[in-house]
Amino acid sequence: MYRFARVFYLWLAVMLAWSASGMAAASDIAVERLATGDVLLLRHALAPGFGDPEKFRVDDCSTQRNLSDEGRQQARTIGAWLRARGIKQARIYSSQWCRCLETAELLGIGKVVPLPGLNSFYQRPADREPNLAALRAFLASQQASSEPLVLVTHQVTIAALADIFPDSGEGVIATQGENGELRNFARLSFGR
Repeated sequence: MYRFARVFYLWLAVMLAWSASGMAAASDIAVERLATGDVLLLRHALAPGFGDPEKFRVDDCSTQRNLSDEGRQQARTIGAWLRARGIKQARIYSSQWCRCLETAELLGIGKVVPLPGLNSFYQRPADREPNLAALRAFLASQQASSEPLVLVTHQVTIAALADIFPDSGEGVIATQGENGELRNFARLSFGR
């Protein structure tokens, strides 16, 4: 029994080390993709709850669901993770929702520009197609740049584009295709 336990724990240690090195390699590939022209779709950091209060106003953060202290730290950590991997400056666009704008600011890797096409349509289904069309038009207009493109948005937007449902503070790397279409998706959890 003792020998079996030793062999099992040795096997488990090897599997955990292999898994960790595989995740690190996947993260390195994602960062390389971002640095060479792919797009980072980033779901805003942790903002407990769902949707927004009934009296939501886009121009008043007090009417919105906002980042928690943990969410603010999560956004800072993501920014530090990117900077440690050479992404020190980026073109950053954000949904106009305060939780996205704050996430984008706390990354600390560039000036944040609000982009309505990144806004949530979770409680506004009529906005889905206009938002996605505006976002695709924006992406189609982007020229190659030495600075990575980071889009801070909501789960519904990323799910509509990539068919991936990211957690708070999780990213999806995508290759830009023709007409603003995105393809070749890979999740990025920033070392978590």
